[in-house]
Amino acid sequence: MTSHPAQLRTVSHDLPVSPALDSFMGSHWAPTPAPPDERVPGFAHFAQRRARLAARFPGERLLVPAGELKVRSNDCDHRFRPHSAYAWLTGLTGEDQPGHVLVIEPDGDSVLYVRPRSPRASGNGEFYRDRRYGEFWVGRRPDLAEAGRLTGIRCAHLDDLAPSADARNAARDPELATCLSELRLVKDAWEVGQIQLAVDHTVTGFEDVVRALPAALRHPRGERWIEGVFGLRARAEGNGTAYDTIAASGAHAGVLHWIRNDGPLDRDQLLLLDAGVETDSLYAADITRTLPLSGRFSPVQRQVYDLVLAAQDAGIAALKPGASFRDFHRECSRVLAEGLADWGVLPVSAEESLRPESGLHRRYSLCSSGHMLGLDVHDCAQARAEQYLDGVLEEGQVLTVEPGLYLQPDDETLPRELRGIGVRIEDDLVVTAEGARLLSGALPREASAVEAWMADLLG
Repeated sequence: MTSHPAQLRTVSHDLPVSPALDSFMGSHWAPTPAPPDERVPGFAHFAQRRARLAARFPGERLLVPAGELKVRSNDCDHRFRPHSAYAWLTGLTGEDQPGHVLVIEPDGDSVLYVRPRSPRASGNGEFYRDRRYGEFWVGRRPDLAEAGRLTGIRCAHLDDLAPSADARNAARDPELATCLSELRLVKDAWEVGQIQLAVDHTVTGFEDVVRALPAALRHPRGERWIEGVFGLRARAEGNGTAYDTIAASGAHAGVLHWIRNDGPLDRDQLLLLDAGVETDSLYAADITRTLPLSGRFSPVQRQVYDLVLAAQDAGIAALKPGASFRDFHRECSRVLAEGLADWGVLPVSAEESLRPESGLHRRYSLCSSGHMLGLDVHDCAQARAEQYLDGVLEEGQVLTVEPGLYLQPDDETLPRELRGIGVRIEDDLVVTAEGARLLSGALPREASAVEAWMADLLG
């Protein structure tokens, strides 16, 4: 293997290394090879994915980078997560991938350019001196042969990646990024299984949260207690949370992406918990439940909850192959608008509000009722509108259905008893030949079932 001099990332408070110490560190290490039969999970799927991508750009050189480390503070980096397209094509999902690049050559052959394990030899101190990449600091990397066996891709040293002015780079080429998003719209059986695993761990995390409610209610920042309890489950079972947990109590539930999570919990209010586990393979779950912190919904809380549940039921019923992607959102919106009109909240009829030139009901619901789900929580976001938002559903697509009502505490169009209530119900589904299968059905949705579930967990 070609020798590549290490450029060590040391910091100001590192002690100097004497020649004697460097010589001592460079000797008497036992071999520690990786298991010869180790393969990335889902190994059999990735070559076919790379071939599909190459077929879209015949005769062109394609670069799909894993991404780079980003500084969090001074000399501390954020935890690294490879770009989803890179993970989808290689199966590599670990924190040892920064800077790596998958190259698909014009003839369709793939080469993976990696930073291999540094040799433990005197004069090459990366393995014990480099805080960013050194094995003693961040853990072992595979050597080139090990990386090749692991992925089934020919591997070369990252330093040998030659610049190519005419290559397409997924980090800078919108057409390539779009293609990668669209190729991921339909999930294979292995991917659906990984999302189901993420959902199953998320269900357990929600159970953990309910059991922790007595302690969270006592803490002055109970929302953050909830966030921490779910985060423990996410890290114990997977790579971590798929996105920043939303633990929104009371009026905070009206803030669609409330992640400050610094508020107390009040037994008379609701908790909107939007959270998901990301598996080690980087597939995401995305589930929301709105829970009565007392264990039982008040009449007005149940009134709001039941309307959102009816909207979700209507949206789920609209999922089937060949249906417009927007159909389920239209159904959710229809039920919400009709309910708001029945309450006397809307200044116009439901029919008028649902017209594109109106949309007044969106004051209380605002966001879309769902999105694709996969390696990214908002998956395939670079896909063209005609393939996604204006496209039709296909068997194997995985998506969320998540209608909500967000009734702001200062909204004078609302009766006082409704102000400050926020409810969202979100589930993950896979489109099947018959319609759609609920992946998150282990978590109750109906109000009475939620109350019984909470009572059972709280003893």
